[in-house]
Amino acid sequence: MATFISVPLKKSSDVDLVKPLSKYVTSTYPAGDEQAEYIRAVEELNKLRRNALGRPLDKHESSLEILLRYYDQLCAVEPKFPFSENQLCLTFTWKDAFDKGSLFGGSVKLALASLGYEKTCVLFNAAALASQIASEQNLENDEGLKNAAKYYQLASGAFGHIKDTVLSALNREPTMDIAPETAGTLSVIMLAQAQEVFFLKATTDRMKDAVIAKLSNQAAEFYGDAFKQCQYKDNLPKYFYFQEVLPVLAAKHCIMQANAELHQSVLAKQKKRFGEEIARLQHAAELVKTVTSRYDEYVSVKDLTDKINRALAAAKKDNDFIYHDRVPEVKDLEPIGKAALVKAAAVAPPLSQKFSDVFEKMVPMAVQQSMSVYGQRKSETVNRLVGTMREATNLCNGVLASLNLPAALEDLSGDSVPQSIVEKARSVVRQGGLQSIERLIRDLPELLTRNREILDEALKMLDDEEATDNELRAKFNQRWNRTPSGDLYKPLRSEGGNFRNLLDKAVQADQVVKDRYDAHCDMIALLCKPESELSAALPSANPAKTLQGSEVVGVMRSQLARLDEAKREREALESDIKAVTFDMSAAFLAALAKDGAIDEEHLSLGQLDQQYGEFNRRVQASLRQQEELLGQIQTSHQEFSGLKQSDTEANQREEVLKKLASAHDSYMEISNNLREGTKFYNDLTEILLKFQNKCCDIVFARKTERDELLKELQQSIAREPSAPNFNVPAYQSQTPGPAGGPTPAPRTIFNQAPPQTLQQTQPPARPPPPVLTPQTAPAAGTPADNPPPVAPPSAAQGPPYPAYQGYPQYFQMPMGYNPYAYGQYNVPYVPYQAVPGQAGYPGAPPAAQGYPGYAQRPSQQPSQQQNYYPQQ
Repeated sequence: MATFISVPLKKSSDVDLVKPLSKYVTSTYPAGDEQAEYIRAVEELNKLRRNALGRPLDKHESSLEILLRYYDQLCAVEPKFPFSENQLCLTFTWKDAFDKGSLFGGSVKLALASLGYEKTCVLFNAAALASQIASEQNLENDEGLKNAAKYYQLASGAFGHIKDTVLSALNREPTMDIAPETAGTLSVIMLAQAQEVFFLKATTDRMKDAVIAKLSNQAAEFYGDAFKQCQYKDNLPKYFYFQEVLPVLAAKHCIMQANAELHQSVLAKQKKRFGEEIARLQHAAELVKTVTSRYDEYVSVKDLTDKINRALAAAKKDNDFIYHDRVPEVKDLEPIGKAALVKAAAVAPPLSQKFSDVFEKMVPMAVQQSMSVYGQRKSETVNRLVGTMREATNLCNGVLASLNLPAALEDLSGDSVPQSIVEKARSVVRQGGLQSIERLIRDLPELLTRNREILDEALKMLDDEEATDNELRAKFNQRWNRTPSGDLYKPLRSEGGNFRNLLDKAVQADQVVKDRYDAHCDMIALLCKPESELSAALPSANPAKTLQGSEVVGVMRSQLARLDEAKREREALESDIKAVTFDMSAAFLAALAKDGAIDEEHLSLGQLDQQYGEFNRRVQASLRQQEELLGQIQTSHQEFSGLKQSDTEANQREEVLKKLASAHDSYMEISNNLREGTKFYNDLTEILLKFQNKCCDIVFARKTERDELLKELQQSIAREPSAPNFNVPAYQSQTPGPAGGPTPAPRTIFNQAPPQTLQQTQPPARPPPPVLTPQTAPAAGTPADNPPPVAPPSAAQGPPYPAYQGYPQYFQMPMGYNPYAYGQYNVPYVPYQAVPGQAGYPGAPPAAQGYPGYAQRPSQQPSQQQNYYPQQ
C-alpha cells in the first residue's frame, strides 16, 4: 500500500552571474579590499548556483542542503543588488517540470529577468527534492517515518509559499508547474502524505484504535481535497504527471477511509455495537473492493482486504449466531473524528542549517539608497553654506572695488602703483594669466561634445532596441507577451533627459563665463604686464600727501584690516564645513533591523542639523559682521572723498585702479568657474559612461530575452496543427474487430466502471484450400487443359470500397486480399483460372516456384497437393 507521490525537478539553463554582478561591484564600490572581497563573493555565488542547478542531484539530505543554501543566499543577496529589468538585468530560464514537450516543439519554458522568479523555481526544486527524499525513506523504522514526515511537511510549506507569492514575484503569468493552482494542489498532496506517515507511525506503535481512526480519517480528507483539486482544475489533467497522480489520490482516499472504518469498528465492538461494527466493516470492504477493481495497478491492498474480510466474516458469524444486532445503514453511522498532526512548514529564511551570507559586509540596497539620498542632502547643505559665504565675499570685493579700496589709501602719492594692485597683478601672473583662462575656455567645447556623444549613443541603443521590439510586437500581437521596451526604458529615458538638461544649462553657464571674460580681458591683460608697464599705463594725479596723516585714513585702514580678517575666517570656516564627515550606515542599518524600513528624511535631517547647526550660526554671524564693517567703511570713505582733492586726472586714475581691482576679482572668479566647469564635465563623463554601460547591459539582456522568446514562439508554432480539424468518414475510423467480439476501450484513470479483461485468443488453424469447380463449359478453340474462369470467391470482410470495372477480360483481385500477409488471416487460396481465348501456361511451372512476388504455400504431401496450374 505504501505508494507515495514525488514531484520531478525543474531544469534551468546556465546563467553567468560573475560578469554582471562584478561589473556592478566595480562601478559602485571604490577599488580596494572591500571591492575585491565582494568580487570573490560573486564568484562564490556563481559556484553555488552551479552546484545546486548545474548537475543532477542525489535523493539525499546533502543535496537538499545545497538547494536550500542557494535559496537562502538568493534571499540574502536580493536586497543588496538592484535586480530589475532596467537596472541589473539577469535573465533566468527554466523549463516546466511536468511538460515533457514534443518531438518538434520541445518543452515549455519561461525566461524572465527577475530574481523572484529564480527564487520561486529554486524553492520548487527544494520542495520536489524533499518529496523525493521522503518517498525513499524506509518506513519500517522510526527514523525513516520521522524523516518522511519532516520532508513532506517541508515540501508542503514550500509549495504553499509558492502559491502565495508567485504572482507578486513574477508580475506575469507563470508556467503551469509553479502556477498558484498547481502549487496549492501539490501542497495538499504533500500534507496528506505527511498525515499518512503519522498514521503508519501510530499503527506501528499499536496506539489506540480511536487515535488511529482519527488520523486515518484526516488523511482521507486531505487526499479527498487533493483529488478534487486535481479533478476540477482544467489545466492540471492535461499533464501526464497528474494523469498518473489522480488514480493514486483516489485510491489513497478510499484506503485511508477504509482504515478509519476498520479501526472504528473495533471501538464499536468494544462498546457492544455489533451492528455498527458490521456496517463499518462492510463499508470498508466496499472501499477496498473499489480500489482493487479500479486502481489495482497503482496500489496493492491485498493485505488490507484480507484483514477486513476476516474481521467482517467473524463479526457476521458472531452476530448471526449470538447477538442478532440490527445492521444500520452507512449514512446513519456516527461520523468518525479527525486529528491533524501535520502542518505545512513555514518558509522563513534561512532554511539551511549551514548558511553563511557571503555578502554579509555589503549593506542592503535600502541602506545604499538612503546613504545616497543622505549624501545629496549633505551636499546641498554644504553647498548652501559655502555658497552663502562666497556670495558675501564677492559682494564685499565688489563694494571695495567700487570704492577703489584699499588702492585709494595706498595711492596718496599719485605717481606709483598701489601695493594692493601690485599684489593682485602678481597673483594673476602666478595663476597663469590670460593663457590659463584661454586654454580652459578652449577645452570646454571638446568636453561638452564628448559628453553629448556618449549620451546620444546610449539613447540610440535604447531607440534601436525599442523599434525592434515594436516591430515584433506588431508581427506577433498578443504572443509577444514580454514587457514593452517603451515602458521598461522610461526611467532610463528620464535619466537621459535630466543629463541633457544638465548639459544645456552647462552650455548657458559657459557662455556667461565667456562673456564676463570678454568684458574684463583688457584689464586682465594689463595686470599680466610688468610693474613698470603697469605704472606707465596708470594716469598720474596731483599728490595728496596732506591726507597721509589724516585720522580718517587710519580709521579706514583699521576697518579694512578687520574686513580682511573676517574674510580669512570665512575661508577657514569653509574648509571646516567641507571636512565634516559622518557615517550614517550604522544608523540606517539599525533602523532597518528594528522597524523593517528606514525613515531616511527624519534620520538625515536630524543628523545634518546636529552636524551643521553650529556652522550655520557661525556663517550668519560672519555675514552680520561683514555688513556692519561695510557700512562703516562706506561712511568713512565719504569723509575721505570729501577731504581728497578732486580733479580730472585724479578721477581717471581712480577709475583705472577700480577696473584693475575688479579685473583681478573677475579673473579669480572666472578661473574658479572654469576649473569647476572642467571638473564638472570630467565627472559627468564618468557618470555618462556608467549610464551608457547600464543601457548597453539592459539592451543586451533584452536581446537575449528576445532571442529566447522568438525560439519559444517558433517551437509553439511548430506544435500547432497545420490545418483545421475536419470530420473523418465513419468507415475510416472503424477497424474490423477480431472474431471473438469488439475490442473494449482502453482503461484510463478517469473510468468509473471496472475495466474489462482482454482475452488473448489464438487464430484458428488454417483450413485446406477449397476445390473450385468450373461453372461453364470451355469455349470452342479453347484447350481442354485450360479450364474456363470462374467467379471469384466472396471478398473478405473489410470496408465497403467502391467497385471498379477494371480492364476487359480481367477479373479483379478479391477485396481485402493482401498477398504479403498470407497466413495472418483466414483467406482461402484462389487457383489460377484461365480466360477464354487466352493461351495457357506453356509448361508446368518449376518446382516450388510460383509467380514472382507471391508468398508460397507451405510444403504438403504429394497426395494432398492442390494444383495451381493446369498440368499438361
